[in-house]
Formats: sequence, C-alpha cells, structure tokens
Amino acid sequence: MQSPTELKKTIGMPQAVALYVSAVLGSGVLIVPGLAAELAGSASLLAWGGMVLLILPLALSMGLLSARYPNAGGVSHFVTLAFGSRAGTMIGWFFLMSVPIGAPVASLTGAGYMTAALGLGEGARIAIAAMMLTVGLLINIVGMQLAGKVQIGVVIAIVAVLIMTFILAVPHLDSNHFKPFVPHGWISVGQAGAILFWCFIGWEAVSHLSEEFTDPRKAAIKGVTIAAIVVGILYFLTALATVGTQSYLHGGADVSLVWIISQALGSWGSLIAGLTGVFICTATVIAYTGAASRVAFALARQGAAPQWLTRLSGRFHTPIAALGFLAICFILVLGIYGSGLVSLTTLIQLPNATFILTYLGGCAAGIRLLRGNRAGVIISWVSFIATAIIFPFAGWAVLYPAVIIILYGMLSRNRNAIQ
Repeated sequence: MQSPTELKKTIGMPQAVALYVSAVLGSGVLIVPGLAAELAGSASLLAWGGMVLLILPLALSMGLLSARYPNAGGVSHFVTLAFGSRAGTMIGWFFLMSVPIGAPVASLTGAGYMTAALGLGEGARIAIAAMMLTVGLLINIVGMQLAGKVQIGVVIAIVAVLIMTFILAVPHLDSNHFKPFVPHGWISVGQAGAILFWCFIGWEAVSHLSEEFTDPRKAAIKGVTIAAIVVGILYFLTALATVGTQSYLHGGADVSLVWIISQALGSWGSLIAGLTGVFICTATVIAYTGAASRVAFALARQGAAPQWLTRLSGRFHTPIAALGFLAICFILVLGIYGSGLVSLTTLIQLPNATFILTYLGGCAAGIRLLRGNRAGVIISWVSFIATAIIFPFAGWAVLYPAVIIILYGMLSRNRNAIQ
C-alpha cells in the first residue's frame, strides 16, 4: 500500500524525454539566438557549437544522479547525501524560490510573443500569462502522468514549428550574411557563450520528478541523452537560421523567429510564431511548476519547510498544498509586474544566481556521489567548472540568494525557539 507521504510512479521514458526537452527548450529559444547574433554576429555559431557539445555532460550529470538516487528532493537530495542536510536544504530553497519568479517570467515572455503578433497591449499580455500559469498549476494538480502526456504533445508541436522555421529560412540564407565572420572580435564569442548558457539550464529541474519515474535508470539516463541531442540540434538550427537570414537585424533580436516565419507566411506566420511562444513557455511552466512543488513537498517531509506543504490531494495524490503556495507567489509576481514597479528585465535577472547555485550544488554532489563511475565523475567536473565560470556574470542578482539565506535563518531560529 502506498504511503500518504509518497508520490505515485507514473512517468515513463517518453514522458521523461518530453519533460526534459520542455524544461530546457524554454523561452531562451525565442530570444537568445537573436541576442547572441547581435553580440558576435555569425561567430555566435561557434559559441552555439561549443554549448551543443557541452550540454551532454551537463545533462548526464543530473541524469546519472537521478538514476542512482531518485527522490522528489532532486538536487537538494543529492547535495544532502553528499554534504549534509544544511547544504541540501539551502540548495532546495534556492531552487524552490527561483520558480515563483522564473515561471511568471517564462509566461510573460510567451505571452509577449502572442500580443506582439496580435497587436495587443500590456493588459492582454498579463492576462495570457496568468492563463498559462493556471494551466501549469491545474495540470500538475491532476498529476505527472497527465503532465507527461501533455508535454509529449506540446514538445512534438514545438519541434515541428522550429523545424518548419528552419525550412522556411533556407531560401533566405545568404552567404554574405556570414561575412565578416567575427565582426566584433573574438571576445564577443565568449560573451555570447555566457548568454547561451541560460538556454541549457533546466536539466536539474526534472531531477525533482525522479521519485515518480517508473524506471529511474532508463528514464533518467536514456531519456536525458535523447533530450540533449534533440535540444542541441534544435538550438543550433534556430541559431543558423537567425544568422543566415539576419532576422535579428530586420525583426529585432527578441522576436527574430517572428520575422522568419512572417516572411514566408505573412500575417499567418506572425500568429504561428505567437502560438509557438505560448506553447514553448507553457511547457516550461508545467515542468518547473511540477519540479518546484515536489521540492516544497520534499523539504517539508524532511522538516526543512512548514509541515502543511506535505499535504497531498486525496484524489490525485499530488502536492496540492505546495501548488497552492506557488499559485499565491505567481499572483504576487504578476501583480508587482503589472503595477510597473519592476520590469521584466529585472525579474529575469533575479533567479539567475539561485539557478546557478542549484546547478553548482548538483554538480559538486555528482563529483562525490558518483565515485566508482569514472565517466560520471569527469562529467560532473566538466559541468561544475562550466557553471562556475558563468557564476560571476550573475552580477547584482547574487543578492537574491543572500536574502533567501537570511530569511531561512530567521525562520529556523524562530522555529527552534518555539520548540
């Protein structure tokens, strides 16, 4: 009989692949190819090539840990095993508090594509974003089996549209657009590489769903490998289309895909691009909402978060209380954005440092926990070094994890005083 504090094992390998792809192939594919091309021109393709080669070790480091230690705590659980409960708890809170901001940012990005395509205003953008977040919450209430099936359909649609975009771009590719190859110097390639890293963060999110894998080894290792290959190919083709057509100069770096599709399909192309943005970002919201709710559940189960977060839905056996907590956070973040107090650019920057620290913790845990697996240790070292190089680029956003540490310390002291 299933324990009231255990999650159902409902995620097979097809669903795992879809969840991995949707967690990584997020809003970055909509804006980063254009931004990287603006920085480094056609030489940005070198940065893309390097990152495509790097994503397999980044993905496998999380996949190997998920296969060996499946748990709803994900990276937090790995770090706990490697370095103790205090370190694991902080990593868990870093990830948990990244999603209440990251998910609304993703939804606002996708909604922005749609409102740009339809010529709608900021109010419509917030309303569409709210609908996307609601879909993500409702699907996760029903359970990961449904979420996985929905993600399979969404990922198939996303892949089809991105491949179609590349095919439509082929007639507009011009060799002159690749000259000069390094228009802004070789340093710009490194700067582009720093931006591209954000496109490939997401492998750690699905580790929090590993407790619900029907076959953790197969779903985590084979699933993440397939997903890494798919994501790498799609990102590189999108970047090649962006550079080869110079759509980032014609349509704007942040909506370069809209220009490519609309060139071939006219106004219908803009609508398709808008819908693609909504689908891509909704898929990301579903994956990260599911992951964050499991982290909250796992932290509460081990006594590192309020016990009411362990409450599961009687019907679906999903972490209903944790999802309710996320819903409140989403409403607050959208409200703050709608008031004009904070820009989307600022919101994007806030969770950067916490995501990087989560990944650093997971990679460090892999170095220690995967001993006996030489390839696993090497993969974890490569991932750790690559992530550490990026951390200084977080800039002022390092204040956000500092605030989380202070607040958690205050809550812990109060709880100990009461006890």
